[in-house]
Amino acid sequence: MKKNKIEHYSDKEALEFHSNNKSGKIEIISSKPMTTKRDLALAYSPGVAAPVKAISKNPELAYDYTTKGNLVAIISNGSAILGMGNLGALASKPVMEGKAILFKRFADIDAIDLEIDSKDPKEIINSIKNFSGSFGGINLEDIAAPDCFIIEEKLKKLLDIPVFHDDQHGTAIITCAALINAIDITKKDIKKIKVVVNGAGASAMACANLFKKTGVLKNNLTMIDRKGVIYKGRKNLNKWKLNHAIVTKNRNLNDAIKDADVFLGLSAAGILKKDMIKKMAKNPIIFACANPDPEITPEEVEEVRNDAIIATGRSDYPNQVNNLIGFPYIFRGALDVRAKTINEEMKIAAANAIASLAKKRVPDEVVAAMGGDRPKYGKDYIIPSTFDPRLISVIPVAVAKAALKSKVARKKIKNFEIYSELLKQRLDPSVTIMQGINSKIKKNKKRVVFTDGEDENTLKAAIAFKNSDLGIPIIVAKEKIVKQKLKKIGYGENLDIKIINYSDKNKREKYLKYTFKKLHADKGNLDPDIYEMYLRDCNRMIKNDTVIWGSCMVSTGDADAMVTGNSRRYAQSLEKINKIVEPRPGEIMFGLNMVVNKGKTVFIGDTSVHEYPSSEQLAEIAISSARVVRLFGFDPKVAFLSHSTFGQPLTSRTKHIRDAVNILKKRKVNFKFDGDMQPDVALSKEYTDLYPFSKIVGNANILIMPGQHSAAISYKIMKTLGDAKVIGPLLIGLGQAIEIAPLRSSTSDILNLASIAAYSAGVINYNK
Repeated sequence: MKKNKIEHYSDKEALEFHSNNKSGKIEIISSKPMTTKRDLALAYSPGVAAPVKAISKNPELAYDYTTKGNLVAIISNGSAILGMGNLGALASKPVMEGKAILFKRFADIDAIDLEIDSKDPKEIINSIKNFSGSFGGINLEDIAAPDCFIIEEKLKKLLDIPVFHDDQHGTAIITCAALINAIDITKKDIKKIKVVVNGAGASAMACANLFKKTGVLKNNLTMIDRKGVIYKGRKNLNKWKLNHAIVTKNRNLNDAIKDADVFLGLSAAGILKKDMIKKMAKNPIIFACANPDPEITPEEVEEVRNDAIIATGRSDYPNQVNNLIGFPYIFRGALDVRAKTINEEMKIAAANAIASLAKKRVPDEVVAAMGGDRPKYGKDYIIPSTFDPRLISVIPVAVAKAALKSKVARKKIKNFEIYSELLKQRLDPSVTIMQGINSKIKKNKKRVVFTDGEDENTLKAAIAFKNSDLGIPIIVAKEKIVKQKLKKIGYGENLDIKIINYSDKNKREKYLKYTFKKLHADKGNLDPDIYEMYLRDCNRMIKNDTVIWGSCMVSTGDADAMVTGNSRRYAQSLEKINKIVEPRPGEIMFGLNMVVNKGKTVFIGDTSVHEYPSSEQLAEIAISSARVVRLFGFDPKVAFLSHSTFGQPLTSRTKHIRDAVNILKKRKVNFKFDGDMQPDVALSKEYTDLYPFSKIVGNANILIMPGQHSAAISYKIMKTLGDAKVIGPLLIGLGQAIEIAPLRSSTSDILNLASIAAYSAGVINYNK
């Protein structure tokens, strides 16, 4: 079982992440326009009176007129925070805000965290009961046992919306899915397997309950707490533990593990020993889910058994038991049918859906999103990947169907195929794209030069590139300054990261020769004085300019890719690069931005290179854009944008755009295109009826701009005012895998460009 590298960050980085820009991780924005006096009147007074009166007469209308139907309250009292224990309600707020982000990122659910500063279950129950009407669901989190049982049980009786303690049921659902597939692979009978559950907290109790609901016999499941086996006759058992007490002579883990088919650990690191593993039944199933360190590592299991199926709670091993596979999608399905609760039928349906997904052949588009690897159902793939984009279209459907069948749903879904398609549209495509790129480059690690190593954001990006195991970063900078920066951002000055600069004599001489040959080889025999002058100029360039140095590294094979630009303007960086690196033969060079807004992804070009491209250049930009967009997994649909639509009005500024369209028609390219057209015509479905002859109207995903000015203005306005996510500009058509970060890019922006440069180095043949 191959272990992946786990990601690390300094405490200082984590604190800065939470405090930069706006403090915290969530904000509330308006879903309606708030620009005119009329908008404000409709949103508040007097317009708000109409929905108020309607809801007072029929409370169910709150689902139609407010956010209730897509709003989840995430509630904690901080008594059991992420393995850190009882640190208090306020200390739990960063975790709960993080949970809110996960709801939004993976299932497009709005969530708000509410920390209740109380240890009294009755007080917590009463607080939640009183504000529950504002929400479509309640997610309980990080509340210690047995209070979490008491609170959930009581709220389920009091409320008519889903109440879900994710620490219990999320873990149970994912583990149950893993069990379903593990017993399928090992050909075991669920009614005959012997299960040992080490741990008796909230998660362990929920797992044991769901295992039994799925078919495990009560007397075949042994639960163990800190005092040993929970057996009938043992004194001082609470009612929850008493439910799992069985008649047995076993008194500890060493006794219970003999001939066991399944071990589920939700306890402490290192508690399961190799000698115990030897005593388990043939083809043992071992779920060692203690975090951050499991009850036994997969490596230790494999030292004594080669027939085991192993899962852990960690991302650096296969078969990660991660609640993220469950809770966003379970709530999505429950909210979409306005379920009164999340019952056992819905949990089992979710577990079966997750298990079934792992058995299905992974389609090409998912392979691309997961980095080019096609996982195959078997010992090392019993649970889908956390980033499998199919989860959103499979689990909510199963949950919604189960809610309808068990009669806890208040809203019907007429067509589940349409519902499944609508669910897919809720995901942010850029996240899936970058996840796929990152997964791919991890398998064939490239050496990526970060030329602005003394810039703090660039240095952080290089460290993240290394710690995320994306490749091998090489920083071009003065070592003394880098060490000072490392201390400033919370790392030791001796962090293992490669730093290179002009002091490397061998590299200096190599790049001096290369630069001289590149710039002056065509000048013939030079006068000695002129030769020395040119040589001094080249030496000065590589000594003082990290962009030149980095470009030489990539061009001479000392690195595979490069990212630069954060400390200077784009055009300045490009001018320097062009001294060393030429465009790819037969291809135009230009900037292409990926822009994601409200789930729609478009590519905009040219944003960086050609101030006013000719018709021929526009056509070439379209052809190259289509090629690149296909690499990202999209079917290219090109719109040539203008202030006119199909020649109306026809001006001198629109003719060259129409000419570009005609050039492509003659070239007989293998992608759809049309133009000229205005942006709203290209992007909005409202115009399809007006222009039925065009397949691009309302469907475009590549926008070819008439000039660099309009391209740059457009994407920057979208990024700044429209809150769009922008990746790029990607530098297309250069003869090496080099990307330029715009001035003052964030760490994440630089990291994305570094990943794309590494990806390009792997998929593009730069020798052609």
